[in-house]
Amino acid sequence: MFGGDGVVRLFTNTLDAAAHPYYASVAQLRVSAHFLIRRGGALLQFVSCNDRAWHAGASSWRGRARCNDYSIGIELEGADDVPYTARQYARLAMLLRALSDRYPIAEVVGHSDVAPGRKTDPGPAFDWDRLAALTGTRRLQAQPSG
Repeated sequence: MFGGDGVVRLFTNTLDAAAHPYYASVAQLRVSAHFLIRRGGALLQFVSCNDRAWHAGASSWRGRARCNDYSIGIELEGADDVPYTARQYARLAMLLRALSDRYPIAEVVGHSDVAPGRKTDPGPAFDWDRLAALTGTRRLQAQPSG
């Protein structure tokens, strides 16, 4: 279900539409993320944090539109309804601590928070309380975008 090079090819805009039936529906997308955390905890970086990545699309957070302009996109290999791995949580916490040392990160939210109705990730399988415990922060309740 996971693994392989499909997600990497998607984020590097080299996805072969003929390689899998689902790929034909997403191959035309031009998307990217700053980081991807694989199921085993491997961390990949596609875009410098100082540059814009195209992960959120049409989005808004706390009344401010175009989240790609001012956010760092971290993708987790997974699915909304499949629990994420302990290694992914550990790597995500490490990455968030490192990013917080360098950038003024005020909140961590999901794509579902900035583009509700269009994006669903990280989904109900993501354990926000677990992430909060690993990072030593409290879970901030997402606010409606707009």
